[in-house]
Amino acid sequence: MREEEKKRTSQGSKFQQFFRKRWVFPAIYLLSATVILTAVLWYQAVRNDVSEQSMDSTDVSYHDEPSVEVNRSVENFKMPAIDPDAVQVVTKFYDFEASAEDQEAALVFYNNTYHPNQGIDIAREDGKPFEVVASLSGTVTKAEKDPILGHVIEIEHDDNLVTIYQSLSELKVKQGDKVEQGQVIGQAGKNQFNAEAGVHAHFEIRKDGKAYNPLNYMEKPMTSLTEQTAADGASDEENLMEENETTPSEENLTEEKETTPSEEKQPTNEENSNPNENEPEASLHSKNS
Repeated sequence: MREEEKKRTSQGSKFQQFFRKRWVFPAIYLLSATVILTAVLWYQAVRNDVSEQSMDSTDVSYHDEPSVEVNRSVENFKMPAIDPDAVQVVTKFYDFEASAEDQEAALVFYNNTYHPNQGIDIAREDGKPFEVVASLSGTVTKAEKDPILGHVIEIEHDDNLVTIYQSLSELKVKQGDKVEQGQVIGQAGKNQFNAEAGVHAHFEIRKDGKAYNPLNYMEKPMTSLTEQTAADGASDEENLMEENETTPSEENLTEEKETTPSEEKQPTNEENSNPNENEPEASLHSKNS
């Protein structure tokens, strides 16, 4: 037992003597710092490799696609003239809800027939030509000469919106061109369809193929027309539902057929003949009526 205690005492004294040496603790600190630094460097290297691999595997095909300007502000409709203050409306848009006087002023006489104007006709007071500009930015889908309407330009915009320019004496754009709002696209001239207007430019706004009065949207954003078309769609749906409700059912039609007088009680052909059958039909009203 004493020998074992002596051995333990001897080993403990040697261990204490080892740690009493001056270089022991600095060496331990240095070794610990080396291990920690190596571990940090190894972790960073592994992390960089993982990041590079993830970037390589990411789909970057969108880099080849053209950039889209998502923050572009919505444009307001502008009068299609280089100097809006120098022109005036000479033929209004035909509005079915307008007064009889306004409707008469919106008729265009061509080929012995009166036609409702689907846009507005603008001209200078002195009757001189003027430069026509794009009311909105867009893409030219049509630029050609029409024998009756003069040179015609159609520009397509977002949300199935199209602006149309007619009665131009010359074109300064071609099909496929990208135009900016206010860019000169042609010059006002004459056409056969509305010869009474003289030198003028015809301007239309169409949404989903339907014509709208341009004067109702001047200096208003494009979204105002979208809201109007939505309201028109809701109104048409309500009118359709009302028409379906007032349509006579098959049962009512059957009852009407049953109560129809027999052929013996019906008047003869001579009695049914229209007394005014040989008279001419009433002519359509004109601007002078």
